[in-house]
Amino acid sequence: MDRTREQLLDEYLVASARTGDRKAFDLLAQRWGRKLLAHAWRLTGDVDLAREAAQDGWIEIVRGVDRLRDERAFPAWAYQIVTRRCARQIGRVRRDRALTAAVAIEPVVDIASPEGGDPGASARLRTALAALPEAQRAAVGLFYLEDMDIAEVAIALNVPAGTVKTRLMHARRTLRAVLEGDV
Repeated sequence: MDRTREQLLDEYLVASARTGDRKAFDLLAQRWGRKLLAHAWRLTGDVDLAREAAQDGWIEIVRGVDRLRDERAFPAWAYQIVTRRCARQIGRVRRDRALTAAVAIEPVVDIASPEGGDPGASARLRTALAALPEAQRAAVGLFYLEDMDIAEVAIALNVPAGTVKTRLMHARRTLRAVLEGDV
């Protein structure tokens, strides 16, 4: 697989950050901060929990980047760290109080409508994505929105590749039904 300029830049920044280059790490954080925050939101469904998990994830990334030996593994590694932080956050919330309906109500993700597409379909897609279970929403986000392959999504979510495929299959079925008006 040919690597893109973006991937090569990320690999360079990771290698530089690993040697202690603060500017490279700052650029890496600028490039990946929003993606990791979006991933955390997809997992938690709560903006505050997502911010906290992403921030904790960045602390772990800063502390551990020097141990990352393959720069190409950074995206999946970083997503995996944030996934674990989200699981910890969710665990704390569940221990402190039962999940309420407010956790299920999510803000609408801003997904650009397809070129020349039906704006109503875009709104239905946003609503359908927000209504997906957290695990399916996370798999869809990483696979379709972040262009990760099945293996990378599996690493990022810390689940087997077959589980990722199953989550994507169920999510596609749900999304198709919503977009075709069956739901």
